[in-house]
Amino acid sequence: MLTISRLVADTTLGLRVVTPELTGSLDAEIRWLHTTELPDPSLYVRPGELVLTNGLWLAHVPADQFVDAVARAGAAGLVFGLTAQTPALPEDLAAVCVSRGLPLIELCIGVPFAALTRAAARIQNEVLQAELTATVHRGDALAAALSRGGGAVGVLEILRGETELPLLMVDRKGRRLASIGCEPTDEQVRLAAAALNRTPPPIEVDLLGSGPSALYLVEGAMGEIDAGLYCLEPAAKLAAADREALAQAARFLSLEVTKQQAVHAIEARFGAELLEMILSGPRRSGEVSRRLRAYGVASDRPLGVFALAPVADTPPDDIATAVGAFFATHGIPAFATAGSRDVVAICPWEGTAEGLARFARDLSAETGRRVPGGRIVIGLGELAADAGALREPLVRAREVCQVLRAQDGPDTATFADIATFRMLLGLLDERVLQGFSDQVLGIIRDHDTRAHTELEHTLRTFLRNDGQWAVTAADLHVHVNTLRNRMARITELTGRNVNRLEDIVDLFLALAAETSGPVTAPRTATR
Repeated sequence: MLTISRLVADTTLGLRVVTPELTGSLDAEIRWLHTTELPDPSLYVRPGELVLTNGLWLAHVPADQFVDAVARAGAAGLVFGLTAQTPALPEDLAAVCVSRGLPLIELCIGVPFAALTRAAARIQNEVLQAELTATVHRGDALAAALSRGGGAVGVLEILRGETELPLLMVDRKGRRLASIGCEPTDEQVRLAAAALNRTPPPIEVDLLGSGPSALYLVEGAMGEIDAGLYCLEPAAKLAAADREALAQAARFLSLEVTKQQAVHAIEARFGAELLEMILSGPRRSGEVSRRLRAYGVASDRPLGVFALAPVADTPPDDIATAVGAFFATHGIPAFATAGSRDVVAICPWEGTAEGLARFARDLSAETGRRVPGGRIVIGLGELAADAGALREPLVRAREVCQVLRAQDGPDTATFADIATFRMLLGLLDERVLQGFSDQVLGIIRDHDTRAHTELEHTLRTFLRNDGQWAVTAADLHVHVNTLRNRMARITELTGRNVNRLEDIVDLFLALAAETSGPVTAPRTATR
């Protein structure tokens, strides 16, 4: 950058520092040069400019008044050019400049101010060329780091090598993507993520005791803010070169985030297709085997099947990431993908079923520690002999998982541990279930549509309240006689009497066949 020191270092200019007491100010950046002979130039001098003068103002104002005006304007320093008329500095000028904190430089006779301007332009050009070269080289290094798979960590390592600044990258979900030169706490990461979700995001964030941290936004594929690059230093303390390096790195990190989003979308679609193949049964076992081998999972050996779900509201993607990390830590190849309600994992298992159950408990505990929200439940399917036998273990694992999620019980269980009507429903083809539901309830649904009644809702409420007439009537805000009339109409339309247990079972299962979550089983209806 352009400074007084760099100008003084040019011996062809004949500059001499007159105020060595102010040497520390000689390295401050100069905005540009300003020549003036006005007695009061304060209205025209911009902050950070170096003022050049021959002292013609001495005929109108004393030195202290002129220096006061220059200092008041925020000038970086004063260059006094000696001339034949003024071959020496005014006696009191140096002392006044020292008292005002304004560096004073003497320019020898015969050197015009134009020479200083040309030198300043040359220095500025060198600075700009150096900055451009640094930007290009940094861009090449960042691109190389990303192309080699270095990811966010590789980008931060390059920045750290140039700036030695403590850096942290966090996404909007509160995940620490990378850090270098610092060890942020969980609370600091949480605060960093919370700032990204503010509208608009701040330019600085106080991360609990570390002071204001400069924030550089990282955008994803849709132009939305997906992550933030934090420099754990206030923005005001950063040099211009540091700010440029951080901004450039944030742009490259946007490419990395976009790439990761695309990869994640492909993996999610790939995983969803594989689950669909498994659920379609043995007829697609060849495709299932090929897909599993792509994940490094041997498809001709026994396979363990897990279905995981959070008790709290934790995104399935976060759980899938934690599950993948767990298997990687144990050196076990695995397929793991997030569904709408759970995460499915499949891995080779040569051990016993008891060992698989112990492994599932470890998986539940470790995954719960890795994700926000705590408790993770796991439904465990029995060992599948190979890829062609995965359907039933998968269905059973997912149904067990949903039962565990709705109950305050163990964190892991198998089909043999928990037996409910939902297990049986889960083993049936969706078309069979839909056909049964339509056969039993289709007539009252048609009636509700034509007559604008609420017979199906009334039946659901009645069964949810275990057949208690008074409680159901209160929930529906109707008189109990009105409820009895509705239930009589349901009996008339469906041919199933709500006072007979076997008919209640038909009605209940027809409703449960379409529900996505656990349904409370009815007790014997109260007459």
